[in-house]
Amino acid sequence: MVRAGLTPERLARAGAELADEVGFDQVTVSALARRFDVKVASLYSHVRNSQDLRTRIALVALEELADRGAAALAGRAGKDALAALGGVYRDYAREHPGRWAAAQLRLDAATAAASAGVRHAGMTRAILRGYDLAEPEQTHAVRLLGSVFNGYVGLELGGGFDHSAPDSQESWNRIVDALDALLRNWPAPPERQG
Repeated sequence: MVRAGLTPERLARAGAELADEVGFDQVTVSALARRFDVKVASLYSHVRNSQDLRTRIALVALEELADRGAAALAGRAGKDALAALGGVYRDYAREHPGRWAAAQLRLDAATAAASAGVRHAGMTRAILRGYDLAEPEQTHAVRLLGSVFNGYVGLELGGGFDHSAPDSQESWNRIVDALDALLRNWPAPPERQG
């Protein structure tokens, strides 16, 4: 019999907590069963397998990040909005490294389309409207911001900036300044030949 109170949502949230404690790559149905002191089989009525659990954790993380991002962006535009959204990602990664890793999980197309990942893209595009970028340049800029934010956070979490000056925060501020300057002066697309 399944222990009362276990639901897919509760398991996903507990899995997110476990990911922050032991690392996202260490989260399995077996590890979660040990956390609840239940048999592994009792969890399979709520999650199909470890990949399903990991996907559910990713969805929790994406939702939490989107909620934080929306709150941080309220009433902001331009560089202020850019710094706010980047700051949300950076702070979340430091507070919840396992969930941050989960948010990077590759999702299948249908799951991704139904996830809060769509909200992230929408928030980034809303910021970019203040820089007057049209398609396809806006998509290029979305990818650039995602690459810079994710790359910086990954290097910072991995200790890549721990042993050199200046302070990581100073570099982060300069990067936001540079991104703002780049977005305000986005290069014209190359002329197509043919």
